[in-house]
Amino acid sequence: MFVFVCVGCGAELTTPLSRVALPAHAHQKYGNGTQLPVLMESGTFAEDPEPWGPPWRRWEEIPPDEAVARGIYAPVYALSDGAPGSIVIAPGDARGSLLIPERAGGYCCGLDGADGPNMACEACGLPVASRIDDCSLWQAVRLAPNSVRRLLVDSADSAPLTWTELLEEGKSTPPFEPIATWGSRLGSHHFWSWSPQWEAAVGRALAHMLAASEGRPVTVPDGLSKEVFQRALDALLPTGGPARRTVLAGPGHPTPDSDADILLVPTHPQTGQTWTPAGTATTAYPVPLPFGVWLWLAFPKPHLPVPTSGGMPDGVLRDDPPAPRPRYLFRADPGAFQHTLARLPAVRSPWLREIPENLPQHMRAGLF
Repeated sequence: MFVFVCVGCGAELTTPLSRVALPAHAHQKYGNGTQLPVLMESGTFAEDPEPWGPPWRRWEEIPPDEAVARGIYAPVYALSDGAPGSIVIAPGDARGSLLIPERAGGYCCGLDGADGPNMACEACGLPVASRIDDCSLWQAVRLAPNSVRRLLVDSADSAPLTWTELLEEGKSTPPFEPIATWGSRLGSHHFWSWSPQWEAAVGRALAHMLAASEGRPVTVPDGLSKEVFQRALDALLPTGGPARRTVLAGPGHPTPDSDADILLVPTHPQTGQTWTPAGTATTAYPVPLPFGVWLWLAFPKPHLPVPTSGGMPDGVLRDDPPAPRPRYLFRADPGAFQHTLARLPAVRSPWLREIPENLPQHMRAGLF
């Protein structure tokens, strides 16, 4: 485990933290006026490899060679010229810091870090982090990489879980959840929605699937996979010709068929490593999904009666109603989709480049 300290005076700025992979929804802006929860689990941190925060430059200001050098192959609205490597933590894990009032800017209902670091070291006053809690953004604190340093305090939990241990732990991400909003005269209220984490995960995966399609139709497995992927794939890809076949693959699943073209595979929640088949050579394109989303797709949890608690005889079951489903078709997150696709070299293909260019039209059609 690690703690982060101020480079100016050495004061501790966090509780002891374990490193995990940056969540796929870390850059997500979701809905309008929604109250999103905390991005990181308490006791964890992740490093964002990309630049974050001001100053920003519009796409028109960036030379093409520089964009390619930064791994950007298609136009984006703007790119950050901030330092890469910001450390993302849960707000409750921050210690020894104070908000900077003159940098408490936000878009609507809270802080967004757009004015630069808005938290300072309590001991020496050095700006060290940005608190983010504005509406439609995941709540987090981003430690500025040039203002903090990492100290090892305990190496006992340094070994990540194995894939088998992750399966046994069984932390899957449900596809539906209640979303809190502001705006009601009676205070906050909720509505049932597709999970924002699922929308971001599918947005990222959909970009990879289009790159893997080679401009041909793509099929996905029946069930929830088809519900979240197939409509967009059918609308965005040409019709006719042999389809490329997608299968679910990963720990606890049989070895992928040799005729599979695309594999939906999990990423390790601690290391970010993408699962690969052991001992077999495959030319199939691996499409990454966060482990919790992949686990629900690979081992779905149907709504079943559950044993009652407290004084009921053994074997008596309680018939709970299923969780409400959203009243609209699934839509992938457009920001996660565009962010990923712009960073895939395949987007330079003329047919694929048209898709992000027409993203507003696809959003109006309800695909995103």
